[in-house]
Amino acid sequence: MKYSINGLNIPEAHGPYSQGTTAGRLVFASGQIAYDPDDATRVIDGDVAVQTNRTIDIIEAILAEVGCTLADVAQTTVYLADLADMEMMNEVYAQRFRSPAPARAVVAVSALPLGALVEIDCVACR
Repeated sequence: MKYSINGLNIPEAHGPYSQGTTAGRLVFASGQIAYDPDDATRVIDGDVAVQTNRTIDIIEAILAEVGCTLADVAQTTVYLADLADMEMMNEVYAQRFRSPAPARAVVAVSALPLGALVEIDCVACR
């Protein structure tokens, strides 16, 4: 059975989707960007490192709603507005997703919502 994840301290979904869902033991976090905690209509100021940290904070909060942590993440997809930001994103990513790191794909995109520099989604297993 599938359930929606919609936490109180997580930015609301800006469209017809859930912040995350569960299906059996799997947890799916929708693509997240670095929403400003005081104004979810904009992303926080800062470079890709700052935005990556904020994005992972949001994913961590989604996972916590169902008793998971970043250590439970099995796969991520990272969307970058500029592949030149890969090294800086990787530095933050490596600090937040410890070994054994999740499987990962990185995709360059032409643009992200609200001008974000990075978006990340993931699948975890509880």
